[in-house]
Amino acid sequence: MEEPGPIRITKLRDLIRDIPDFPKPGVAFKDITPLLRDPAGLALAIEYLTQPFRSMKIDAVASAESRGFIFGTAIAGHLSAGFIPIRKPGKLPYEAHREEYDLEYGTDSLEMHADALRPGDRVLLVDDVLATGGTMTACGRLVERLGGVVAGIAVLIELTFLNGRRKLSRYPLHSVLHYDS
Repeated sequence: MEEPGPIRITKLRDLIRDIPDFPKPGVAFKDITPLLRDPAGLALAIEYLTQPFRSMKIDAVASAESRGFIFGTAIAGHLSAGFIPIRKPGKLPYEAHREEYDLEYGTDSLEMHADALRPGDRVLLVDDVLATGGTMTACGRLVERLGGVVAGIAVLIELTFLNGRRKLSRYPLHSVLHYDS
C-alpha cells in the first residue's frame, strides 16, 4: 500500500474544519463537508480508505448513517462489493436487529436488516470518524450476530485521545488522519 504523503495528508487536513461545542459544549466536531465539496480531496480520501483492503476478499461494506454512507458506498464500488446500510432505529422497512452503544457524548442504537448478509460474508466497516469506538463496536456486533465476519474497519479520522482503537483491537483498523486533541 502506498502511504499517504505529507502533502496529500496536509491537503486532507486542510479540508476538515473544527466546529467547537457541537453537538454539545466541550466537543470539537470534525466537519468533513469542505472535504466532500472538493473533488480532489474526496477522491483522495476514498482512495486512502480503500487501499489497504484491495487485496482482501470483501463481500460487503457496511456503514452507519449518515456520514458513513458517503464513504461506504464509494468504497464498496471500488472493491466491487455490496453495501449494507446500518441505520438509526425505525428507519429500515424490513425485520431488523438492534444494537445499543455509547457515544462520546451520550448513547444511541443502530439497526441492520436481518437478511443483510449471508453467514461467512466478509464485511468491511466504514465510518468518517472513530471517537470512543462505540459506533464501530455496535456495527461489528450486528455483523457478527448475523454470521458475518468483520474483515476490517476503515475510518477517515481517528480521534486518538478518545482511545476508541482499544475497543476494536480484535479487528484490523485503518485510519487516514489522526487527531491527538
